[in-house]
Amino acid sequence: MKNKFFKFVSLSIVSSSLFFASCSSNDDVAPKDENITPTEDRWITIAGAKMGAAPDGQPGDGNGGTVVYSISKTNAKNPDYEVSVYDNGFGVHSSRTARLQSSADGKILFNIQYTGVDGGQLDKYTVNGGNAFGYVKGANASQQVGTSPRWAKLFDGDKTGIAVNVTTPKANNADDTTTAFKYYRGTSTVLALDLVNTAIKGYKSYELPLSAEEELAGHHIFRLDAPVLNKAGNKLIVGTWMRQTDPTTGKNGFKDGRLGTKSLVVDYPSLENPSLITSTVDNGDTSGYRSFNAFVANDGNIYQATQRGTKGSHILRINQNNQYDNEYVFSLDSALGVTGTYVDAWRYAGNGIAYVMYTYTGTEQGFVARVDLNAKTAAKVDLPYEAGLDFGQYQGFVVDGDEVYIAVTPVGKDGNIYILNSKTGTVTKGAKLKNKPGNHYIGVY
Repeated sequence: MKNKFFKFVSLSIVSSSLFFASCSSNDDVAPKDENITPTEDRWITIAGAKMGAAPDGQPGDGNGGTVVYSISKTNAKNPDYEVSVYDNGFGVHSSRTARLQSSADGKILFNIQYTGVDGGQLDKYTVNGGNAFGYVKGANASQQVGTSPRWAKLFDGDKTGIAVNVTTPKANNADDTTTAFKYYRGTSTVLALDLVNTAIKGYKSYELPLSAEEELAGHHIFRLDAPVLNKAGNKLIVGTWMRQTDPTTGKNGFKDGRLGTKSLVVDYPSLENPSLITSTVDNGDTSGYRSFNAFVANDGNIYQATQRGTKGSHILRINQNNQYDNEYVFSLDSALGVTGTYVDAWRYAGNGIAYVMYTYTGTEQGFVARVDLNAKTAAKVDLPYEAGLDFGQYQGFVVDGDEVYIAVTPVGKDGNIYILNSKTGTVTKGAKLKNKPGNHYIGVY
């Protein structure tokens, strides 16, 4: 779709034009290899989500807020060491589950508050061990992206975060029913955050139309999420969540079938020239949920997971021309030998290897798979699986050299940190994670 079809609304903040001009310099570099060098003195921060308060709280909903606690790598690897974030942790500012991300060395946590009186506010915490966290209150982006923005940190040396939002889609004739229906659209906003200075760099807003035929059938972009910076450092790819609304009844549901998987592409750092790319491999969404959903691999291509499609989750490939590679077909259903796979969260670990947290049709629990993106194979990791293990809100993975740290705890039950060696595939049991009824651990940072 050519850019001339986009209704472009240029919005800016103080000094945003200066920011976009300066970012064309060599200061803005291409994304780093995410398989970072091991850091001996880094902290391992564990995050837990509390059940919401009575009477509406449900086990595993995470609506009671988020607490964090940091331990050494040595203790994280020790199965005799016990941690209870719920007894000893530090509560981060968040009305509901915090959407945390960390610096590459684990020494800083970032969060944009989700809903509440300070929804949309960027917070930064320095990690000092245990429940000692320094706090810096940053800019509030709620005027630009609302009080419930989705966001992700770019792999650019911990300099930039990208927050995105789509306003509630409206019919073009919502205010004048005498006009013929043509489309449902919301206004999409892509906003850049300065993570160093906890400030807003700049933002752009636009409508994102589909084809006239698709829009007449009620298809539209319902949500944006999971932005990733390409290898060249000149394009952002943003995942989409698609929806179809019947223009005659206003009811949601894919009565005509889902469209091919779509993503938004915008220039970086200007955030201008929005366009949509479409995959013919799958029809799922690419927005993920609480975690990263797309990564630049060692081969320079972007790999992106899908959710909510009719074919089970796929891992799609976006080439260095910022287009879907429809010759690359990686179905997790086929690779794992199950039906209806759904990627809850995943993380690229380097050298073509990734770890995927997933569920599938016929089961109510989560599993972890080691995935080879080059061979397009997947194998379930040997872990103590049981009912109540739910990765639906999982967020945080630590990639430290060849080691990947994850938290594995069923809702309301104790569990452990596990260290997965991406090179050898071995699994090491780490520190014990003490739990509370209704709560669950949602990440390691």
